[in-house]
Amino acid sequence: MTFVVIFGMGLVVFLNRYAFIEPRLPLRLSSNARQFLGFAVPGMLTAICGPIVFLPNHQLDLSPSSPYLVGSLVAIVLVLLTRSTLFSMLASMAFFFVYRWWLNGA
Repeated sequence: MTFVVIFGMGLVVFLNRYAFIEPRLPLRLSSNARQFLGFAVPGMLTAICGPIVFLPNHQLDLSPSSPYLVGSLVAIVLVLLTRSTLFSMLASMAFFFVYRWWLNGA
């Protein structure tokens, strides 16, 4: 049953995206709709990452000993300095794991 739901939702998402990609279909978005949809990705990433970064133990944690907060700040700085998403992701993940290991008194 689970696989049917997963494949069904995959089909729904595919057809939804395909409708805007296929050039033979007469479906076009207005410039206002395209501009509005430009905010969807940052909003979605904020909704996913915000609770992970700021509420790691279901409590607000803004201390410098929070590896999630410090790791995300390192990721932001690396992206702004290098403009390389892959390098920034890998380096900030490595920093996160090393910092968490160091905090736990390895």
